[in-house]
Amino acid sequence: MRASLLKMTGDAEILDRIRSGDEEVLVVLYHANRKPVLNLVSKNSGTHADAEDMLQESLIVLWERVRSGSFEQNARLSTFLYATARNLWFGRLRRMARETPRDIDPEEHTDTARSALEELIQSEEAELVRDALGRIGDQCRKLLLLYYWEELSMEEIAGKLGFANAETAKAKKYQCKKALEKALSATT
Repeated sequence: MRASLLKMTGDAEILDRIRSGDEEVLVVLYHANRKPVLNLVSKNSGTHADAEDMLQESLIVLWERVRSGSFEQNARLSTFLYATARNLWFGRLRRMARETPRDIDPEEHTDTARSALEELIQSEEAELVRDALGRIGDQCRKLLLLYYWEELSMEEIAGKLGFANAETAKAKKYQCKKALEKALSATT
């Protein structure tokens, strides 16, 4: 009985310190609850960093609830923090499971590193495109680079290149793209 009274007195003191805005009490809570949360998360597919995140988020929940006056102490603070960390972690796991694609094509995702042959092909293709861009005229080259490389909107391109409006820039982009395709087909 005396031990549980001491725990409640300790929790009561901690709650008073949070109510008064004493952030140092969070360090005490962090160290006192670190091991159980670390065990929880690591036993459920998590890393050490995940556990640290869950404990920090749990401390923020406690802090905000106590400071707002919405915290109701129904158990020890350590129990509240553990349960909060558990709920946050399992919620994250559920979200990650929903977001993970289930039907991954193994042919498509076997190795993200490109082979030397793929690098060579890409560099040769880039050289062909650079040559073709040089042959289509300065205005078309600028327009296509602004659109595809700098990802500017048609309004921005119209302003930079002196076109009447975005529709004019769009029509010119179409013409320039066709000219680039023609220049590319002439080299292959």
